[in-house]
Amino acid sequence: MPTTSIMPIIKVPDPILRQRALPVSEITDGTRQLIENMVVTMYNAPGIGLAAPQVNISQRIIVMDCGKKEEPNLIQMINPEITSISEARTVLEEGCLSIPDQTADVERPAEVKVQYLNQDGISLSLNATGLLAACLQHEIDHLNGVLFIDHISRLKRDIILRRVMKELRQSTSGN
Repeated sequence: MPTTSIMPIIKVPDPILRQRALPVSEITDGTRQLIENMVVTMYNAPGIGLAAPQVNISQRIIVMDCGKKEEPNLIQMINPEITSISEARTVLEEGCLSIPDQTADVERPAEVKVQYLNQDGISLSLNATGLLAACLQHEIDHLNGVLFIDHISRLKRDIILRRVMKELRQSTSGN
């Protein structure tokens, strides 16, 4: 049995974060191992969601846990698709493991329904509201090459990207 390992998380401006991930055509032991590695990586980060492109894998796989520490609620999805959204909207503060230390208020549909496959290839659906709905949309956006900063004003997005690029330059120049 292979051991799980923490994977490096890809940061902006890496181009894989802007690519549409490929559907998983066959669920293999390798797929299940990738999901396990993603779960360990997400919890280690720590984060509440992680999409395969964030670990440099162009596959439509997401993992998330919006539960409390005392009551974890791990969700693993293969080929997730949003099948319906509410007209009602909500605003929540979002951050992203690929855009470290940056957050912004993002407006999204308040409720979503998602169709997906589990690790056994069984088709399931999930209705979500609140934080879970926002997290689902955020992670599925990653599969489509969209980042949370794409949902905010150009001014706020430019400020965040400038900060991230400055931190990147400082960390690579040895400061």
